Order: sequence, then structure tokens, then C-alpha cells
Amino acid sequence: MLALKAKPLARIALVCVCSFLGGLAAEAAETNRADLVNRKVLRVCADPANIPFSSKDPDEPGFENKIAEVVADELGGIPVEYTWFPQATGFIRRTLFAKACDLVIGFAQGDEMVLNTNHYYKSAYSLVTKKDGPLADIDSLSDERLRSKRIGVVAGTPPATVLNRNGLMINAKPYQLFVDRRYDSPTEAMLADIRSGAVDIGVLWGPNAGYFAKKGGKDDLVVTPLLHEGRQPPMSFRITMGVRQSDTQWKRELNDIIRKRQGDIDKILLDFGVPIIDEDNKQITAPRKNG
Repeated sequence: MLALKAKPLARIALVCVCSFLGGLAAEAAETNRADLVNRKVLRVCADPANIPFSSKDPDEPGFENKIAEVVADELGGIPVEYTWFPQATGFIRRTLFAKACDLVIGFAQGDEMVLNTNHYYKSAYSLVTKKDGPLADIDSLSDERLRSKRIGVVAGTPPATVLNRNGLMINAKPYQLFVDRRYDSPTEAMLADIRSGAVDIGVLWGPNAGYFAKKGGKDDLVVTPLLHEGRQPPMSFRITMGVRQSDTQWKRELNDIIRKRQGDIDKILLDFGVPIIDEDNKQITAPRKNG
């Protein structure tokens, strides 16, 4: 009788042991996946010619290059090693997914292609016009003064949708979205048109607008983030770091680094003229404190 009662207890004990061992195996598998990340160097996937974001030219680095140095410093001062590839179709597949590198410094939050870290900055599409011109105080695409104006806009971006909805595309001048930045720069072309008067006002992604408006020490343009356009389509986006879907431990390490070094990251972004937006949709003008 005792033996018959012992068998079910033995089975229960066996199930518990197997569950415990299964948990350890899952944890070990998670660790092994994280260990696929090279810890001796920081291997970054980046575009070789995408200023102000990244650049292969050591004399003109982008802000993502400088943020990579912050990450490497926090990891113990390890060197940064790049896998260069134009940020177009096939970029993630040929770099991060091919395990040629372990980190994309700038990736929009919510894109399911990669595993996103916490965002380290939020920026917005911005208006650019002459500082001493009649449109310098405009802060919305719904401003009636735009109805008769020549507006520069990058085709296929959210502001183009808003311009179309507001009946402003008739006077708009479109610029290409997908180009090889080694040979063409729609942002610089638009700003040249604004300065020459060929375009009255332009709409650009904030980091591009802020950096190129000040490039060369110029101070003749005003950059105004679009903070009053509503949510459809969104004008502001949170930017994260991207890792492989399996690298959850690596993601947690990066989240810790972002928290600890947020102030240093902010300073880099602000030095590059990037309009930073907080969670209350207000512009940040000074670095936040490190965590």
C-alpha cells in the first residue's frame, strides 16, 4: 500500500526536477544567445556616408559614431569596430542579421525587424526658413501664410501627407527620399534653395534640419520642430538602438548604458543641432542628468 502511494509522489518529484532543470536550460540558452555578441569590441553596423548620423570619415564623424564611443567607454573602454553598408534595402540583413556586427545605433522605435532598446532621444520633423524672413515664426503646417508659398518637402515622408491634406502640394517642391548619400544630399539641396529664395520654407527630419542649418558656422536659418500637428501621421519619433531579436541580455545592458549616460548622449545630440523632444512634447535645450 505504501509503495502504491509512493509512485505518484515520485512522479511529482520527477516533474518538479525536470521543470527546474528545464528552467536552468532556458536560462543557459538565453545566456548563450547573449554571448554571441562580441564583448571584446563594440561591433557597430553603420552607413559610411550618412552625415549627421554616421560617417566612415574619421575627420567628420556623425553623432551616432560619437554615441558608439560612449557605449564602448561604458563597456570598459573597448574599441569600436564598424561594418559599413549603405542604409537602404538589405542593410539589416547584410549586417546585423549576418552577424557581421551586433548593434545599430539609430533605429526607430516600434520597427519589428530588430529588438529595440529604450529610446535615447525623440525628435520631430521641423520647418526651416530664413531667420530674418516673414515666415520665421511659423510653427505649424496649418498656418494660412503657407498657402501661396513654395514649400520644400522630401517625398514620401509624413509631412508630405499633411501638405497634401492641407492642399499645399500644388506649390510644393519635392526632394528625393532614397538616394546614395555618397553622391547626393537632398537636405543640403533644399537648404541651398531656401537660402537662394527658390523655396520659401522647407520641412525636414529634425536631425538633418538642425545639423545642416548650422553647418559651416552659418546662423541665417531658423529650425522649428513641428509639435502641433496631431498624431496622424506622427511628426515625432523615438529613436532607439537596434539588436538581434535573440539578444535580450545585450538589450538590457544597452538600456543600462543609456540610462547611465543619457546626459552625455544629449550633449552630443545638441552639439550636432538635433532638436530633442521630451515626453511632454517640449523641446529640450540642455542635457539631462546622467542616470
